[in-house]
Amino acid sequence: MIKSNSHPVKSTPPPQLLPVLEKLKSGYMEWIQLYQILPKYHRYTLGQKIDQLLIETIEAIAQASFLSKDEKHPYVRIAIRKMDTAKVLLLILWESKSIDDKKYIAISVPFDEVGRMLGGWHGQLTREHK
Repeated sequence: MIKSNSHPVKSTPPPQLLPVLEKLKSGYMEWIQLYQILPKYHRYTLGQKIDQLLIETIEAIAQASFLSKDEKHPYVRIAIRKMDTAKVLLLILWESKSIDDKKYIAISVPFDEVGRMLGGWHGQLTREHK
């Protein structure tokens, strides 16, 4: 006879992410869809680089979130630099007609918002550091 475990399964809520990290995660999910349909000549060059930069941006923000206020600043600056570079490369994909206007707008809007959020975080850290 098979004995079943009658204990209710507890579902743990997903971890709470910083708003900037949540927005970037959402934008990255859009990017994954776009990345898969890029023409091969851009998927393995610009596409791969954008993907790498976005992942590194996520890493930098995640790392900053666990550090003390004094230690956050360099990681936020790294995240800004990588996010800005990814946005320029995305612009190149659009200008080269590898992605259409609708897809470019869909991916640019969350990434622009992430950029503004990172800029605000950087400004706050700069003001607090003085």
